[in-house]
Amino acid sequence: MTTRIAVIGGGPGGLYAAALLKRRAPRREITLWERNAPEDTFGFGVVFSDETLGGIESADPQVHAALRREFIRWDAIDVVHRGRRLRSGGHGFAAIGRRTLLAVLHRRCRELGVTLRFGTEAPPAAQLARDHDLVIAADGVHSATRQAHRSHFRPSLTTHRCRYIWLAADFALDAFRFEIAETPHGVMQLHGYPYESKASTVIVEMREEVWRRAGLDRCDEAETLRRCAAHFAEALDGRPLRANRSAWTAFRTVVNERWSHGRTVLLGDAAHTAHFSIGSGTKLAVEDALALAGQLDGAADVAEALAAYEAERRPLVESTQRAARASLEWFEDLADRTGQPPHRFAFNLLTRSRRVTHDNLRLRDARFVAAVETEAGITPGTPPMFTPFPLRGLTLRNRVVVSPMDMYSAMDGTPDDFHLVHLGARALGGAALVMTEMVCVSAQGRITPGCAGLYTAGHEAAWRRITGFVHTRAPGTAIGIQLGHSGRKGSTRLMWEGIDQPLPEGNWPLVAPSPLPYLPGTSQVPREATTGELAAIREDFTSSARAAARAGFDLLELHCAHGYLLSSFLSPLTNHRRDHYGGDLAGRLAYPLEVFDAVRAVWPADRPMTVRISATDWAEGGTTDADAVAIARAFADHGADAIDVSTGQVVPWERPAFGRSYQTPFAERIRHRAGVPVIAVGAISSWDDANSLILAGRTDLCALARPHLYDPHWTLHAAAEQGYEGPGAPWPTPYRAGSRRPPAGRGA
Repeated sequence: MTTRIAVIGGGPGGLYAAALLKRRAPRREITLWERNAPEDTFGFGVVFSDETLGGIESADPQVHAALRREFIRWDAIDVVHRGRRLRSGGHGFAAIGRRTLLAVLHRRCRELGVTLRFGTEAPPAAQLARDHDLVIAADGVHSATRQAHRSHFRPSLTTHRCRYIWLAADFALDAFRFEIAETPHGVMQLHGYPYESKASTVIVEMREEVWRRAGLDRCDEAETLRRCAAHFAEALDGRPLRANRSAWTAFRTVVNERWSHGRTVLLGDAAHTAHFSIGSGTKLAVEDALALAGQLDGAADVAEALAAYEAERRPLVESTQRAARASLEWFEDLADRTGQPPHRFAFNLLTRSRRVTHDNLRLRDARFVAAVETEAGITPGTPPMFTPFPLRGLTLRNRVVVSPMDMYSAMDGTPDDFHLVHLGARALGGAALVMTEMVCVSAQGRITPGCAGLYTAGHEAAWRRITGFVHTRAPGTAIGIQLGHSGRKGSTRLMWEGIDQPLPEGNWPLVAPSPLPYLPGTSQVPREATTGELAAIREDFTSSARAAARAGFDLLELHCAHGYLLSSFLSPLTNHRRDHYGGDLAGRLAYPLEVFDAVRAVWPADRPMTVRISATDWAEGGTTDADAVAIARAFADHGADAIDVSTGQVVPWERPAFGRSYQTPFAERIRHRAGVPVIAVGAISSWDDANSLILAGRTDLCALARPHLYDPHWTLHAAAEQGYEGPGAPWPTPYRAGSRRPPAGRGA
């Protein structure tokens, strides 16, 4: 049993951990060090969720009762932009003054017998660990404990692009308020909420460059208060702001590979941070304390308890950090969205973290969501995903795309009955557009021996059989072909035999922009393609495009993503050429644009063309956000009807930030900045996600892969589950009897 515990840091997390641990085992000797005085605090108000409050109530009803007496509660969010204030209700918030919260926890610690040492620097964690069973480092975002043992905790600190300041106003807002100010210097935003009956927290935030242009980097405290109050005079009703040792700060996301070191454990901001725009800092620290106390109760020793604590908390924290990062980046790119219609803008803001969704928000405030849909011109009773979308001469009946998925099941490039059944089943499943896998333009352009092609008459006939089935048996469903060339990622084994591993025999030579193997020391070294070889490959693309038109495809997509040939021209990590096909972005774009122009010239004028790109390489020195927008704009200027926005798979040392619909922000950025329709992909798995992304204006179409492998009728089932029976999701006549979920269980 842990009998002597040291706590470094007297914030809410450290205090609550001390109180919990003492309450559960009164014989424990617990000492907490806080270098500031008891009444000192930074910031003003703290917001809690009902979930966190439930945990507090269960763990210590006395603390919960004391907090409950002080809480300010409300359920509305106001979004104010360009003179319009839109309110969404049903959200449920509880806030308390930070000083009040600390006073409650101070009192509880003293009642329980915790020793509180204020105005005193804690001894180093390593020293405390020599005569304590456990050291809890709750010493904040600038944790000295984490820094002292950084080689073990292995922290990663990311500084973001906005500056913000915590201020307060001496009146209570009646809602959580987001207000946007479009100033001559750039866009600024206010985040405000009440925390006492006569006080509100006010956070002012803006991009670093806006902050500097506005001269706020040169203002003293009084001038800062005056200017911020002037920018947000409507929200404040002309009243002043006040500070509390407030300073402009750039938010830092803290991530640690490990949370414990021997007897020392990190808690709260010392272990992890989450942007204030989702109100999670104190919440996470309090939940850490709850989890740590619970694990110490049941573990055989401290090491087991700390391992269990981290295993329990890490997935939840990482999920929160992903949501917080999505919210943070939404505000960083706020200027991209200010031109949206007012209701769509508000809906986009409310769903920015991807935790609040279309369906969830409709449950909270159906009238608000209905107003958003009316503004977007959506027929009542129609989910956003089932609205039509035009692309050149093709009108898609809904917004769902079956994403290209390599099947590695062709023989010498020829699609067979497997492809007929695979693509035919998904065409019958309700999606508006079904895409083939990457279809290779030559035998040398295949990824594996099992990849499909379109470079012989036999291939063309086989594809014509498939498109004929789709058009005849699934009328209204469009089928598209994705054309590509493997480049340096070719001549490898089937995916399930060793992804990206070279063939044991029968390899064919590879070409690429530069002689760089995909897997150094493993992959075949490609030859740097000559201008003559590139001209021949361009002709392969046009030949395949002509065949695709004859075979009856409705749409053609040029594959310029995932490190294949055209993609590897675009990335500076894979294109080191010194001729006119290399160098700056214009040079790297030259060959892919030549191929696009050649294909567009032979592809029927009324049929759309799209381009799939990797909007980031997820690797230092690779494609930047600005590059991705420029690439998309260049293809759009050359006649692309939409950009299919994927990411990564360009270099093997990539570090993707996986998460729910994690690639969508790249699509949204391109949609706003390049002014071209986009297809979003990447961990979009539910119809609620699709509705949310489309209604918010983050994408025009949603491409889903794995959900369609799990359920070929994903789109029709999405319609049934939403009670939709309109023209956006017609059931094939032989399947109509199955258009409602079968009864199950005892009620069957």
